[in-house]
Amino acid sequence: MTEAILLVGGKGTRLRPLTVYTPKPMVRAAGVPFLTHQLARARAAGVEHIVLATSYLAEVFEPYFGDGSALGLHIEYVTEEEPLGTGGAIRNVAGRLRSGPDDPVLVFNGDILTGLDIRALVDTHETTGADVSLHLTRVADPRAYGLVPTDGTGRVLAFLEKPQTPEEIVTDQINAGAYVFRRSVIDTIPADRPVSVERETFPDLLAAGAHLQGMVDSTYWLDLGTPAAFVRGSADLVLGRAPSPAVPGRCGDRLVLPTATVAPDAKVTGGTVVGEGAYVAEGARVSGSTILPGAVIEPDAVVTDSLIGARARVGERSVLTGTVIGDGAVVGADNELREGVRVWCDARIPAGAVRFSSDQ
Repeated sequence: MTEAILLVGGKGTRLRPLTVYTPKPMVRAAGVPFLTHQLARARAAGVEHIVLATSYLAEVFEPYFGDGSALGLHIEYVTEEEPLGTGGAIRNVAGRLRSGPDDPVLVFNGDILTGLDIRALVDTHETTGADVSLHLTRVADPRAYGLVPTDGTGRVLAFLEKPQTPEEIVTDQINAGAYVFRRSVIDTIPADRPVSVERETFPDLLAAGAHLQGMVDSTYWLDLGTPAAFVRGSADLVLGRAPSPAVPGRCGDRLVLPTATVAPDAKVTGGTVVGEGAYVAEGARVSGSTILPGAVIEPDAVVTDSLIGARARVGERSVLTGTVIGDGAVVGADNELREGVRVWCDARIPAGAVRFSSDQ
């Protein structure tokens, strides 16, 4: 198994303003673009050739990763002129694959952080003779996901989109966003139009009698589609809870990258990343957060479970919890921002302008 397709064309609208200037897979998690972690894990599993299916801000990827040789890979890039969905994107890059008709091709979604045993998924695919094999994971509340019930041998029985009633929840197994396709199956996906593998390709294959195999792997799994999840995923990488050979340093309570500065009495904990050229000033407390390159956390500010964009600034004594500050934005002194607040890129919040408590 030497080939993979990575689907990295989404607009990442749920992550805005992080994705205003940066495609979702290139937003930094644990100090490097999230895509780096996926590429490194694929390489560690034996993948040598990867095709990136790009669309939104497609011009960003190749200047950063080049031909992939720095990661021990050969990377090619295919850009969709119009969004084609997951299935359409897979079909759109088929011409760049080198595999024979019966060879396995790995497919990954570009926003899933997982500890999946990639080799085990490929082994399952080959030993069962499946046409497509799917990574499945178990979740406590599957209502937000597509359910994938299987029989006693792991063979997929159905694809059930987002159940709405208790009676519809027939399993806690969900589609975890990693697949192995028999190469010839990719060629059966309709070309030059949007196709969803979840809603069209997989159900149609099942209806036609194809063999779809599920492999349950309930190690670490997180959909990084929301700011809160992205921040948590980055912290888990730093803390060592999520595995990646691409973390640029030893796992621990914090990751301070070269050229970043943390004042001696500042407290940086909980898997926080302080990016290149960023500054955490005296008395500041930062926990479970991502501080992107060039950002400044001023004296006595408190930042918890938040993402501070590149070149952004958090003013003295401001308290941020569960918030996202866009690139270049400035939060003045003595503000309080709570869960779910998003400050857009280059915005300015004056000192003491937003509070949830008295100023006394």
